[in-house]
Amino acid sequence: MGEFTTIMARDGHEFRCWLSAPPGTARGAVVVIQEIFGVNSHIRAVTDDYAAQGYVAIAPSMFDRIRKGIELGYGPEDIQTGRGYVMQLEHAKILKDLAAAIAVVKHAGRVGAVGYCWGGALAYVAACELPVACAVSYYGARIPQYVDQGKRPKRPVMYHFGERDASIPPETIEKIRAADPNGIIHVYPAGHGFNCDQRDSYDAESSRLARSRTLAFLAQHVG
Repeated sequence: MGEFTTIMARDGHEFRCWLSAPPGTARGAVVVIQEIFGVNSHIRAVTDDYAAQGYVAIAPSMFDRIRKGIELGYGPEDIQTGRGYVMQLEHAKILKDLAAAIAVVKHAGRVGAVGYCWGGALAYVAACELPVACAVSYYGARIPQYVDQGKRPKRPVMYHFGERDASIPPETIEKIRAADPNGIIHVYPAGHGFNCDQRDSYDAESSRLARSRTLAFLAQHVG
């Protein structure tokens, strides 16, 4: 459904985004924020699914700051490589790329941000610092580092966590709850990455329920 297009951030950086249009009149827009694995086939499929639900959907290639076209799988080496890429990115430039993606799709109406894994933490940041109507964070293990920096959401946020996710123990969830007392938090009988059908941790029922809740949340706050 979608295709890659090239856009430009305010500092002149050109980067690719997977852009997917809805079948009819747009009800708003969704920025899909990648995991540490790039805008791979899973993220492209997720983006296309939001478009099928009526949103102009865009997934910016955050790793294009490092090298164009990075797509990783889900093996141990991929995880280490992806984490290494994340460490190379400057926060200010991450915000510029997300802001550029928002600017490209805001013609469709209000914009929501939905992020997965690393992108789940960036969705939290978007609710704190960028012009989005709402954000949805899937298993954003890095959120506490932003909480520790004093960042607090200015827009509604929905959170999805897996109770068997070793990277997000209950005390981390409680820390996020304290930082965002108005946030909507859901915990599922699943592990990290439960939404991704390409991972061993995929949990079909948890994924289905989280998707339905996310779509209802977007319908409320985006359109």
